[in-house]
Amino acid sequence: MVVDPASGEMVCGYCGYVVKERIEETGPEWRAFSKEEKDDRSRTGIPMSLAMHDMGLATVIGPEDRDASGKSLSSSVRTTMDRLRTWDGRSQVHEPVDRNLRQAFSELDRLADKLSISDVVVERAAYIYRKALERGLVRGRSISALIAASVYAACRATETPRTLKDVTAASSVKKKDIARCYRLLLRELDIRMPIMDPIKNISRIASRAGLGEKTKRKAVDILRRAIESRSSAGKDPMGLAAAALYVACVLEGESKTQKDIAEAAGVTEVTIRNRYKGLKTALKIQEPMAQESR
Repeated sequence: MVVDPASGEMVCGYCGYVVKERIEETGPEWRAFSKEEKDDRSRTGIPMSLAMHDMGLATVIGPEDRDASGKSLSSSVRTTMDRLRTWDGRSQVHEPVDRNLRQAFSELDRLADKLSISDVVVERAAYIYRKALERGLVRGRSISALIAASVYAACRATETPRTLKDVTAASSVKKKDIARCYRLLLRELDIRMPIMDPIKNISRIASRAGLGEKTKRKAVDILRRAIESRSSAGKDPMGLAAAALYVACVLEGESKTQKDIAEAAGVTEVTIRNRYKGLKTALKIQEPMAQESR
């Protein structure tokens, strides 16, 4: 394909067929209309986002009290512009739905910052919350609880390793309320969640427990063998990952107790002990009895 910037056409280099005409210029703007634009000559503003109450499509009146030529505005015009800015801001959140979305997405930004989740997860959470708002699920329920449940649902849908306990710690809502709203979203929006891969929790637990790279790789190998043998079916992914790390510590001779790994994974020692026995039996792992007592 050959692009002709003068005519704005995209032409086939073999037959001369015009595939597209009047194409948009994707390069930077070569002109600068103000002092602020000298460093940033991009042709467009921020992209559309579901995580903004107006999806990023609304315009605002600039804060500078200068006209197009750069001259300062008179006092009367400045007062008029201040009033216009005020009413412009009020008009964007006039409807109750807009006020709801503004409050919810403010909480979403705070949760995203605390949980360190990607923009993909944030967009997915905003999409789920908008669907819940359309179905009327927000009425009579806490906005904070529903947006936290949306974040947890987005993490599960994108297979981002964030547990319900992590979301609860980042929000100001009880775990029971978030779990109730999460079940409501699954039931009313008919969301099908993929099965969480326990291997994705290995790095997180190992980093918290201070385990070495060799131990992590051994744990990943143990979990892959467990998945192939179907012995991991129906087990909690976090507990399974913690147990695999403990088995790897025993095999690699790294001195970590069940309590250390349990605290890093956020599970109980009993869970690790039960999963450890299951992995040892299913994969026929031979270990010294002295290690098993730890």
